[in-house]
Amino acid sequence: MKIHKNDTVKIMVGKDKGKTGKILKVFLKNGKVLVENLNVYKKNVRPKKQGEKGQIISVPRPVDVSNVAIICSSCGRAARIGYKVEKGNKMRICKKCKANI
Repeated sequence: MKIHKNDTVKIMVGKDKGKTGKILKVFLKNGKVLVENLNVYKKNVRPKKQGEKGQIISVPRPVDVSNVAIICSSCGRAARIGYKVEKGNKMRICKKCKANI
């Protein structure tokens, strides 16, 4: 997967379209990522014990990898990722400005 933890990404589709955030977790099996403070939904929690009140909590949901684009650190735009091999090291590069990500 081309996107890793702690990358800054931009949401391309959905209710949070255009917003940016940092990746908290990557789900390799499902091809999804969890983005900080984005794609948050409300969930009702029932009381567990007698006398306890139920509540509504905010839960972040994963977004498909195809619906996010990485933000290049040098040009600051959403870009596609390419690879370059230098001295046996595989490095990610921005397709627009050719800078290392």
